Amino acid sequence: MTKLSEEQKRDLEAAAFRRLVGHLRERSDVQNIDLMNLAGFCRNCLSNWYREAAEADGIALSKEESREIVYGMPYDEWRARHQSEATPEQKAAFAVNRPKDH
Repeated sequence: MTKLSEEQKRDLEAAAFRRLVGHLRERSDVQNIDLMNLAGFCRNCLSNWYREAAEADGIALSKEESREIVYGMPYDEWRARHQSEATPEQKAAFAVNRPKDH
């Protein structure tokens, strides 16, 4: 395996994060509940992880600010444009698969 410096790792991880966020923005048809049911995380989780990382570095970042970074727009605007009501099947699957921190 290629030996990477810590700076290279950070830069590659940042690039992968940006690509993931871009992909999630493009796939607004995929609902957060579907992500939770299939992968155990969603856009909100990602924004929470981002905020927690900022706080660990002493950077004050609100929940709304971190969500806007992930969603590419204010969360309420994204919800109005893209979020649909969860189906009974989605809700049932979430009840079974719900992570402890949700």
